[in-house]
Amino acid sequence: MKSAVLFLVFNRPDTTRQVFEAIRAARPPRLYVAADGPRPDREGEREKCREVREIATAVDWPCEVKTLFREENLGCKMGVSSGITWFFDNEEEGIILEDDVLPVPGFFPFCDELLERYRNDERVAMISGNNNIAPDTQIEQSYFFTVHNLIWGWATWRRSWKKYDVSMSDWPQWRDDNGLESVSSSGPFIVYWTKILDKTHAGLINTWDYQWAFACWKSNGLTVLSSRNLTDNLGFRPDATHTAHEVPDYILVSPPQDIDFPLIHPSAMEINKVFDEIIQRKRFVEPPYWRLHVIVRRYSLLRQLYQWFKKSRNRV
Repeated sequence: MKSAVLFLVFNRPDTTRQVFEAIRAARPPRLYVAADGPRPDREGEREKCREVREIATAVDWPCEVKTLFREENLGCKMGVSSGITWFFDNEEEGIILEDDVLPVPGFFPFCDELLERYRNDERVAMISGNNNIAPDTQIEQSYFFTVHNLIWGWATWRRSWKKYDVSMSDWPQWRDDNGLESVSSSGPFIVYWTKILDKTHAGLINTWDYQWAFACWKSNGLTVLSSRNLTDNLGFRPDATHTAHEVPDYILVSPPQDIDFPLIHPSAMEINKVFDEIIQRKRFVEPPYWRLHVIVRRYSLLRQLYQWFKKSRNRV
């Protein structure tokens, strides 16, 4: 393995141990561990954070280890984003794993190879092993290109992360200039992401990843997405921050599966719009709204056909 790994941890010893064992098996040459601090009002959290840090740094292979251990809790937004910024202050490129994202063995060489392949290609913003529509992506190639920035096991470069702005200061102007329409013509995509990014910009969502999606879209960056699901999200549980609910169906039907080598590369760098729509429908849009959108589209098409038919009859 060539790439450095950033391991983002907090207060879950059990999932941290599982993910660390996967990292240990891959034996990265450099391991960065960024840990948020305990919350003062949570009984026993300081002890859990201490245990997590011991687990995440128990390196027994030739490896340079660097740590960023916060004494105070920064929260999901600043804790994660500042950890990634610290990582890319030290590395030109690398792999990012959170403490509840368990990769299969092939995830690491997949990222390794593609970090090198697209290192100097500004059209590619990131690489992801998080494919929760894997049953729908039975293709010959090992990966495809998408506009969706899926971060349950991913990799990127300093050149991409330097475009990240946690405050999203350019969002209102870019939104009003029809920025989302330049990313996708899908109605559900535009409606959903306008709502989400408006809330994120207003500080109503304590997270870091929607800002990353905006940074990628604003710079016209694509995501390389594995055609197989290379990671498992262990974080759907009551103590989670954003996933304290039951495991969604799209995860249940897409269990992790390793990938074959050598990788088969796409012949052209083109967005797979069919897969984009499936990702949007399964991951980001509530089914009732999606069905309504389909009905509206069909109605509009039927209305256009009717108008064309009327004009044709008038000409006759």
